[in-house]
Amino acid sequence: MVPSSGRLTEEPRGSAADAAGVVVFGCCAAWALITAAGRDARPEGMLLALLAVAAGYAFGRIGGALLPVAVPAAAAFAGAFAALAAPESLPGAVVMVPAPGHGGAETAQLALAAGTACCAAWAARRSGTRSALRLAVAGVAVAALLLGSPVGCVVVVVVLLCSSAVARTRRRVPVLAGCALTAALVTGGTVAMAGDALPDGPAAVLEGRLTEHRVLLWRDALGLAAERPVLGIGPDGFGALSETVRNTPGSDGKPHSAPLQLASEQGLPGVALLGAAFCWTLVALGRSPRSTPVVLTAGASLTVLAALAGVGNALSFPQVTVAAGLLAGVATSRPLTYGTIPEPAAAAPDGALPAVLREGDGTPGEGAPGS
Repeated sequence: MVPSSGRLTEEPRGSAADAAGVVVFGCCAAWALITAAGRDARPEGMLLALLAVAAGYAFGRIGGALLPVAVPAAAAFAGAFAALAAPESLPGAVVMVPAPGHGGAETAQLALAAGTACCAAWAARRSGTRSALRLAVAGVAVAALLLGSPVGCVVVVVVLLCSSAVARTRRRVPVLAGCALTAALVTGGTVAMAGDALPDGPAAVLEGRLTEHRVLLWRDALGLAAERPVLGIGPDGFGALSETVRNTPGSDGKPHSAPLQLASEQGLPGVALLGAAFCWTLVALGRSPRSTPVVLTAGASLTVLAALAGVGNALSFPQVTVAAGLLAGVATSRPLTYGTIPEPAAAAPDGALPAVLREGDGTPGEGAPGS
């Protein structure tokens, strides 16, 4: 396709993946309403999370197409600042009412911010800009460690190392398949821990790291899912029926595991839809016109989020779902192409063909999706 003079156009690729995404997320919203019908349930939380993902995704698609470096970089460091400047993160801060689960949300924010900043680094033309963005990400890791968030520091370093490791990778499918396998293993481990199916040694180690309280919440969720495997107990109904929640003053009423929460509240179809949403994201990344390092960096960051959501309630916070949607939107944005067709006399000296300038998202080689 040769663009007309001075016009911006968008390549019509990936429309099937976009349509599939609309179907998957539409089914998620519809199933939340179905499982809430006729019950004292509140599907608003699920609908708000889906709306936050959609808003972040739309902003990421637009920003990634127009300003592929500035928009993700600004969003990344705004998210990192919000996570590091939270009252719970500041040393010596006095918090009157602790906010349950906020530690996991801040860790997820840091992982997504690191992934978004690394995507901006890969989109930059100049090596100096890339180095500056990566050094800034390393600075975020150091700040997280100094502010008492070692897990946040670890996830930022993991994302940064993964982004550097995919520099020369050309095949997307094996890496994205590894991302899906990693998320599945974390989910399977969570279910096995809840069902007391792990050997005593590993189970004791994990319980010591995860705390007995969280494991008891997982067991309650698994028990409720076994009782009502199809429709569940209804959205946001876990807190009312969990014995562990009732015996824990100040509990947030969440099982601290997104798959187990959906299994207990929306049945096995809810878990299947969550898995379908994650798999769709990986498929959309695989079909993205962005460069392979951008795609795989986003995939690694979103896989870290999936792992955190498997053992925590990070997806219960809108700032996390917005950031996840934004990262996915940036990594799947379709580069705008523009060009000018010069006059034949000026453009084709000595019988040469006219030259057409074609730009992807501002980086060399960004127009091809890679294999």
